[in-house]
Amino acid sequence: MEVKFREFDPFNLWFWLKFETVPSNQEKQFVEELLNSWFLLGKLGGFNAENLQIQEAGWDLSYVEYDTSVADSTMLSVMHNMGEVEYQDTWARCWFDLGTSDAVALDVLVNALQQFSREYVTIEQFLIGGENPDWPIPKEYQQSSFATYN
Repeated sequence: MEVKFREFDPFNLWFWLKFETVPSNQEKQFVEELLNSWFLLGKLGGFNAENLQIQEAGWDLSYVEYDTSVADSTMLSVMHNMGEVEYQDTWARCWFDLGTSDAVALDVLVNALQQFSREYVTIEQFLIGGENPDWPIPKEYQQSSFATYN
């Protein structure tokens, strides 16, 4: 799966998935569940890079002391909104307002999509941001800074 970043606005961001074949209804449901689950974790503040105490502790997690005051003192890191997943032939797209969530959220999503592509339905490309010229973004999502990409 090729991962490519285009114009990136975390408050007005489109994800584009190009499948190897037109996805079936069940495959579409899997894609939607993956994106909905990822968004729910983001909505609940799960992607806060300021509070990665367990990750930073290393491999030996026996008796790690978790400091809840650190978690309570970090800046709020939540996603704000998600649009409906839309499909056109071998493409899917979905709009997100990532709010103040951190870039670790994108790493988690890319990792999940890579495994999903290996085990369920082949994804040729995952495009983050921008607009596909053959599938225009609805006017209510457009900003003057948006450009068309190939």
